[in-house]
Amino acid sequence: MDTKRYHEDEITEAAQLLQAGELVAFPTETVYGLGANALLPEAVMQVFQVKGRPQDNPLIVHVADFQQVKEFVENFHPLTEKIVKNFWPGPLTLIFSIKKDSLAPVVTGGLSTAAFRMPDHELTLELIREAGVPLVGPSANTSGKPSPTTADHVLHDMSGKIAGVLDGGATQIGVESTVLDLSDPSQPPVILRPGAITQETLMAVLETTVEVDGHLVSESETPRAPGMKYKHYAPDTQVLMVHPQDWEQALQWVTESGVRAGVIAGPEIAELMRYQAAAVFMLPQDTVTQAAKGLFAGLRALDEPQLALDVILVETFPETGLGVAYMNRLGKSAGKRWFEAKAD
Repeated sequence: MDTKRYHEDEITEAAQLLQAGELVAFPTETVYGLGANALLPEAVMQVFQVKGRPQDNPLIVHVADFQQVKEFVENFHPLTEKIVKNFWPGPLTLIFSIKKDSLAPVVTGGLSTAAFRMPDHELTLELIREAGVPLVGPSANTSGKPSPTTADHVLHDMSGKIAGVLDGGATQIGVESTVLDLSDPSQPPVILRPGAITQETLMAVLETTVEVDGHLVSESETPRAPGMKYKHYAPDTQVLMVHPQDWEQALQWVTESGVRAGVIAGPEIAELMRYQAAAVFMLPQDTVTQAAKGLFAGLRALDEPQLALDVILVETFPETGLGVAYMNRLGKSAGKRWFEAKAD
């Protein structure tokens, strides 16, 4: 199968492929999604096959407006209208209890709930409108590997496996959407996966409690939302997180051990490490915003076989604001492993 790169003037053709049950990846403000017609179970099944994704992992249904959600949901949480008004389109996925048999089990992971999102990317909203159906859209990468933030990343993993990818340029946020559980109208909203829309932001707008479910899902447990499993977003090369105070010791370790190390960091740390590291992916600024935007691209760039790296060392940030989502993804990429500095 030839995988075609579609552009803005070819959206109608891409939409027709989706209507017919083919797979077309699409851009969002977070990462690229692997699109399939959410109403065709056989098309959705292909998503799991080409990604190598476990079928107990529920998919997010992408819509062009809130009206599409009403086709599947009857009883909405009382905060739904306020949330949608303030955060859609945007990087916020909402989980609702759905009407019985309104979506196939292959979409929901066999749960009585489903996740919905209206992405903040005009090309994809136009694609959904043209297709006339909601689209499932897990990240368009091999399951468990770093998510794609450019069309080239999609083609790296999916070329020859899917019909096409709609090229909308590099994504703006770089980590997947916040997932908010609204399935029980009698309970406060619960964040199941952190993202760019933080607990603090939600509580400030909603003027009520928003809880966080921080537990990691075991292999035998069906997750209520994507990205809740222990290890995820991981390259083949071992990733180690580095505390800010430990970079000097990391430099010493790389120098003395001869290990082939890659580094993902902002300018200050990149400058410190660049003569001893085998490869450096330098972020444009020492900010968590740039770190989140560049994490998956950096992991992909440094995981290329020709670099033959032994380890990838990655800058860390405090777990506040966007740092919660960044450290969530980085922690899973690293399997929670840190560079261990030796005590003096």
